[in-house]
Amino acid sequence: MYKTPCSRLSGLVGASVKQKLVQNVLRCNQTARGLIQLHRRDPSDRPTYQHLSFLKRQYVAKNNSELLQRAVPKHVPVLTIVDERDDSVEMRVERIPTIDPVVTGPAPQSEAVARTTQPEVGPAAAAQKDVASRSTAAISHETPHIQVESDEAREARLDRQWKQLKVNVADLPDIYARLAKIKLTALVVTTAAAGYAMAPVPFDPLIFFVATLGTGLASCCANSINQYFEVPFDSNMNRTKNRPLVRGQISPLHAVSFALACGVPGVALLTLAVNPLTGFLGALNIVLYTCCYTPLKRLSITNTWVGAVVGAIPPIMGWTAAAGCLEPGALLLGGFLYSWQFPHFNALSWNLREDYSRGGYRMMSVTHPGMCRRVALRHSLALGGLAALAPALGVTTWTFPVVSLPINLYISLLAFRFYRQGDRGSARKLFFCSLWHLPMLLLLALTCKKPRADQAADAAPPPAAASPLALQS
Repeated sequence: MYKTPCSRLSGLVGASVKQKLVQNVLRCNQTARGLIQLHRRDPSDRPTYQHLSFLKRQYVAKNNSELLQRAVPKHVPVLTIVDERDDSVEMRVERIPTIDPVVTGPAPQSEAVARTTQPEVGPAAAAQKDVASRSTAAISHETPHIQVESDEAREARLDRQWKQLKVNVADLPDIYARLAKIKLTALVVTTAAAGYAMAPVPFDPLIFFVATLGTGLASCCANSINQYFEVPFDSNMNRTKNRPLVRGQISPLHAVSFALACGVPGVALLTLAVNPLTGFLGALNIVLYTCCYTPLKRLSITNTWVGAVVGAIPPIMGWTAAAGCLEPGALLLGGFLYSWQFPHFNALSWNLREDYSRGGYRMMSVTHPGMCRRVALRHSLALGGLAALAPALGVTTWTFPVVSLPINLYISLLAFRFYRQGDRGSARKLFFCSLWHLPMLLLLALTCKKPRADQAADAAPPPAAASPLALQS
């Protein structure tokens, strides 16, 4: 009774199971085929230890990057097989005219041949032939002109070629100064000294010297490691092609050793001789500059904001070295440096757009020129607002916003011209203005520094003695 429906049900179940098994078998075959292809592929495509290397990730861009650098393929001449039976190919063959050899003397001929080959000529033709023979003889006796390269020209030609230079002990101080970017390090030390001087504590010459020395050594370490990572890209830029590592004046191991010899004692001095907070800020600055700012220069325009944070830390380090803690005044000085760097660097990078593009760096001036001008103007105006905030935080007196107003208005005016015009002249004026604006602003802040509480108490006049009349009453 139930035989026919059950048989139909079992048949449907069996068909579905069979269909699923067939699908699984096909998937297994595809997986096995993929594994076989993975096993048989070219060994050069397999991942190796070099793919995990940190330097390889630094020097080689991603495949989906827009600024991917590729080596120009070597031109290989293509051999064309010419069929001699095809007469149309003859139109594309460049024919070289034959050059008749210069006969230096008359060829020996027999009298019979001379009589048969040379026709009789008149006196005019004989004179012309005589002149031609004389000119041929003069040309034959003239020595061929060979250009000889002098020793000075050869040395100049060899100097233009790249070669690894020999290290001279007398040249090491200059090499170390360029490796450490001595001008940038001097600016960092100056801002750290200003932060120490602005702190509301008594001045200690020994702590001041140790703090500035440790900050300078940390800056030398960060700049050296930055140049070590950017050797392949600095060689493509006119601004950086003469750096020591690019020219081969010192080896990469030498540069890394110099960086460690500066960074380890610098951070140790800041930590042990000053205080652990300042040492932490020094180590953090090295890490941010080398591990965040340096690789971001080839990835995103956010590198400018990260670099501004790096430049804002030294005055905070000077304040913490003196006071031993973070205070609103330290953050205010860091804000001055943070905002100042945008008009300074954006104006600098505007005239170096070709260099940065050639090196593969993603700067605002290259990828977002409109944003580059807007950000420079915005932070130039922010300098005036920060100056007005200084007396509210108790860092300076109320005279500081007034005396710093002219220079803040001037740099804002130049930033506005740079925003409207966007040419090389306006960018150059804004950059040179930023060079003297920051020292002037810090000097004005130091002269308008609010006196400490103990100094105000010492400067206050003593209370007047009570009069005898008051005592009698």
